[in-house]
Amino acid sequence: MVLHRLMHCFSIGCVAVVALAPAVQAGETRAIIELFTSQGCSSCPPADRLLGELSNDRSLVALSLSVDYWDYLGWKDTLALPGHTSRQRGYAKSRGDRRVYTPQAVINGVTHVTGSDRAAIDQAIARSRSQEGTMAVPVRLSAADGRITVALPDAPSAPHGEVWLCGVKKAIAVEITRGENRGKTVTNHNAVRGWHKLGDWSGKSASWTMSRSDLKAGVDEAAVIVQERPNGHPGRVLGAASIALK
Repeated sequence: MVLHRLMHCFSIGCVAVVALAPAVQAGETRAIIELFTSQGCSSCPPADRLLGELSNDRSLVALSLSVDYWDYLGWKDTLALPGHTSRQRGYAKSRGDRRVYTPQAVINGVTHVTGSDRAAIDQAIARSRSQEGTMAVPVRLSAADGRITVALPDAPSAPHGEVWLCGVKKAIAVEITRGENRGKTVTNHNAVRGWHKLGDWSGKSASWTMSRSDLKAGVDEAAVIVQERPNGHPGRVLGAASIALK
């Protein structure tokens, strides 16, 4: 599981900074769940199904990030991005525990549990929300006229962070013909198909906008993450939101 690429491997979209503008808030978010999964992992389908259930809770941002380090088992994951593997490894470095596995659910950027364990996920959400600053920044996310707008408030006492937007496909079903899941059809829910760094947030009110056409074709949702990046690795999530794209 040696990884050689960092977050800059993600595609960076063309983003313009604009004046703070009114936007419809996508809804209060209490947690972001990032499921690191693989189509070639026999333990992952139950976690994939659970993420599909969790994605129906609009107070959660539930994302599926397919990794590539199990491709050697006989099936090359059709949705894997090298940057997802690097992101998972970066979380382990931030935590200092070196725990990288599938299915792994990372909650609010600060804790991890087995991705198929609903009770553990619920407990992790409760624990992470008790940490000051976690998910404390309200994020406004709107989509209209072929454009996506992200707005953050003036919060001078809040920690600083990076602002990322990703395009998401609601459900992708794949027939597996080799490897541990041979003969199964695996459905990845809320599959992340690309990442775009919007900018850095310093605690001052700010807004960014980008064209929907900059997202990968076929995505039907967008999610935004405001996140600390200690020592160059992803860390605590300060705020997040998601929205359906019509």
